[in-house]
Amino acid sequence: MDAKGVLRDAYGRLPDLVGGAVDGLTPQQLRWAPRPGANSIGWLVWHLTRVQDSHLAELLGADQVYTGADWAGRFGRKPDPSDTGYGHTAADVAAVVPESARALTDYYQAVHDRTMTYLDGLTDADLDRVVDRNWDPPVTLGVRLVSVYDDDAQHVAQAAYLRGLLPGDV
Repeated sequence: MDAKGVLRDAYGRLPDLVGGAVDGLTPQQLRWAPRPGANSIGWLVWHLTRVQDSHLAELLGADQVYTGADWAGRFGRKPDPSDTGYGHTAADVAAVVPESARALTDYYQAVHDRTMTYLDGLTDADLDRVVDRNWDPPVTLGVRLVSVYDDDAQHVAQAAYLRGLLPGDV
C-alpha cells in the first residue's frame, strides 16, 4: 500500500467512529459534561471536525465548509473561520450547542467527503511538499495530514468514552 492509501484508510475509519460516538443521542446528552468545565461529546465532535475543516481549507487555499450553508448556526455559533475550539474556555465549550447528532454527523460527512476528494488527487511527491516552515524541521503535507488525523482520532475516542459515562437521567 502506498502512503496515500494509508491516509485514505485512516481517514476512512473516522466517519463510523464519529457516528458511533453521537448517533441516537439527544441534544441534552450531546451537551453533557462529566464535570463543570469539561468537554462535552458535542463539543469534541464539533472541534475535531473544525480542525479537519480548517486545516484542509488552508491546504486547498479555499473557504471552510463551516462558513458555507448554515453549519455554524446549527451549533449555536457564528460562521467565524477562526472558531475551531483552540483556546476555548469552559464557557466557550458550553456555548457549542449542537441542534442534534445529525448536525454533527452531517457536518463531519461534508468535511470528510472534501478530505477524501483531496486525498484522491495527491501523489507521493505531494506528501513531501513543505506546508509550514514555522517548525524545525519544516512540516510537510504528509506530516500535516497525519497530525490532523491523529487529533481527530484522539477526540473521537474521547467522545466515545464520554458516551459510555452518560448517566441514565440525561
